Formats: sequence, C-alpha cells, structure tokens
Amino acid sequence: MRTPKIRRKTYLDFLHTWQDRDLIKVLSGVRRSGKSTLLALFQQDLQAQGVQPQNIIAINFEMMEFEELTDYRKLQDYILSKVDKSQKNYVFLDEIQYVAQFEKVVDSLYVRECIDLYITGSNAFFLSGELATLLTGRYIEQHILPLSFQEFKQWHVENNPQISQLSNPDLYEMYLQSSFPYTLAISNQQESYDYLQAVYASIMFKDVIPRLKTSDVNALERVAKYLASVTGSAISINKIKNTFASSGVKISFETVKRYIQGLQDSLLFYRVAQFKVRGRELLQSSEKYYLVDVGLRRIMLPDANADQGHILENVIYLELLRRGYTVYVGRVDEYEIDFVAVDTMQNLAYYQVALDTLNEDTLARELRPLQKISDSYPKYLLTLDRIGADANYNGIVKMNALDWLLSKENR
Repeated sequence: MRTPKIRRKTYLDFLHTWQDRDLIKVLSGVRRSGKSTLLALFQQDLQAQGVQPQNIIAINFEMMEFEELTDYRKLQDYILSKVDKSQKNYVFLDEIQYVAQFEKVVDSLYVRECIDLYITGSNAFFLSGELATLLTGRYIEQHILPLSFQEFKQWHVENNPQISQLSNPDLYEMYLQSSFPYTLAISNQQESYDYLQAVYASIMFKDVIPRLKTSDVNALERVAKYLASVTGSAISINKIKNTFASSGVKISFETVKRYIQGLQDSLLFYRVAQFKVRGRELLQSSEKYYLVDVGLRRIMLPDANADQGHILENVIYLELLRRGYTVYVGRVDEYEIDFVAVDTMQNLAYYQVALDTLNEDTLARELRPLQKISDSYPKYLLTLDRIGADANYNGIVKMNALDWLLSKENR
C-alpha cells in the first residue's frame, strides 16, 4: 500500500515558484511527512510541462539500490553520467543526510547551469546554522509538516465519500489518530498503531540516537515520553531533571539538555520560547514543547487522550507554523498567552486556546491575558464551542477552532 498522493498546494506552489531559479531548493521535515511524495508529484508536473523523463534524475537514499551513491564522489560521477549538458536537467536528492559530506556534491552540481537542484532531509540539520554555513546564500527552504486538518478533510471529501459526510468534530477525532499522510490509507486501528510505532522507532534509531551517539536509550525515551506528557505546559530542564530525581532516576542537567536538543533535531518535538509582550523580549525561564503529530502520543503514553485542551493547543501550534508564522508563548505580567504569532512583516497576532469556555469562570480566565494587552494587533480565542462561537469581547474575536483550522485566510 503506497502513501496517498495528495497535491499539497502550499508546498507544490513553493517548488513551482522557485523552479529554474538559481538556488538550491531544500525540503526539510520529519520522516514520513510526505517529502518524497511531493517530489514525485512535482516531477509529474515537470513532465506535463514538456520535460523529458531522461532529464529528471531522482535518487532516494533510503532505497537500497542507491546505497553505493552515499559516497559523494560516486554520487557526482553517477549524476554527471546522466546529465544532458544541452538541456535543463532536474536533479532530486531525497534524504540526502545519508551522504557524508553531501555539501561537496551539492555545491559542485549547483554551479552547473544545466542543473536545477532539489534536496530533502529528515532532521534539523536542514534547519540549523550548519546548513546555512555550508550553503550560504545558495538555497531556499520549505519546511514540510504532516497533514493539516484541512488537507485531511479534503482528501476524504475527494476519496472517501462515506467518511467525508461525517461532522467536523467526528473528522477531528479521526485526525487526532495521526496526521502522517500514509495513515489516510489505513482504516484498521491496530495497523495505524503499528505504523506509528514504526515511524517513532525510525525517528529514534535513524535520527536521534545516531546524532546523539548515546547508548542509554532508556533514559532518552524517558525524556521523550516526559515531553509528550507535558505538551503545552511550560517546563525547564531543571524541572525535568528534578522530576526524574524524585522518582529515583539520576540524570544530569547537561544530559537532559542534550537529549532534548536531539529530539528537536529529529523534528519530533518543537520548542517554543516565551516572549514578553511588553518590551518585546525573549524570556529564558522555561519553554513549551509540542509533538510533530499528536497521534504519536498513542504509542508514547499510557493515557494518550488525557488533556484534550493541550492536544488542541498542539494542533493549533502546528497550523500556525504551516501558515508561515514564527510562534512564541506570550507573557504579560503574571499571565500567559498561549501563542504570539509573528509574520514576516513583524506583525503580531495573539491566540488563546481552550477546549470550551461555556463556564463563565473559564471564559473570564481565558480572556484575561488578552485583555491585558494594550496594542491593537488581532486577538483570538479559539475553542471547540459551537454556542457563542462567533462572539466578540471588546475586540477579542472568538472562533470555533475547527472552523479556524479549515479557513483559508491567515488569521
């Protein structure tokens, strides 16, 4: 069973926008987020434009037949043997992190006018200063996340009429099982669970452990499961260390810090720093962590469905990333704002997320941080409420979170 081919407009638009332009196109993202499928769809588009198949050179380094090409010299020789110098050639190097010193062959291919180059990678090497140092000024990057709720629903509308008739809340419950594209083709709960276990193991054993060079897998998994259990809660490394110590597990501050960095580098978790709204400065006291797919909680935690409010918060955070925002946790006086979203023009938007606010005390508590903000940037309260879902509290706009997830405009 193959991964369903979903035309993910934002990501395909990126590839078409930068096609034939003098930059290396980089797709980064967690394993199984759909990068290879996007490249395959783009290659189909190229052929529809009239590009001949022999001018498309595609190598996926997770395929055994290309194992020998993980030597960068052999890779270059292979590609150049396929290139037609009189034509534009489109070269796709998928999961290139398997090639030691890949930057050498990438640089060598990039300077050739007959080659338009696309590369993908599954860890934060492609988001860090390392890549910027190696390919300074020569690349443009698109980060790939698993499916949005909108993409999930659209696929079912087009391919699964029976399920597409479900209400948005019912579809959302299905979406929480996993947003990895391959799971669209799985209807059996046990198969879905087994697939997520395989994805998690692949991330841990192919990305996290080799990068950290650690032999203490149990301690690493303890840290990963702890982060999953406190999704949406502000924590510090010291707090994690002390929590483990209180249960009889000895682990140093530096080890916890290193393990968390490795889990971020694998793109399994995202770290969100705190942002002081008054004064516009970052705070170093504690951070929040969110999973790349909330479905992974099912194989990491004994009670994955606990704390639905923070699960919704995790979903909203990932959607803000998809919409191109840089995201922080806000702090105003002693109050916390779930998200401060900053766009490329440095405009801000504030988001408070709650499962429901039908109780007056809950509503007052969720509004209070937003009411403390004196600037005129947009302020939103996102909940699963249907009653009063379009209320406006002196400029604070309340929206149903599922309607927001399905909306096309950035707001």
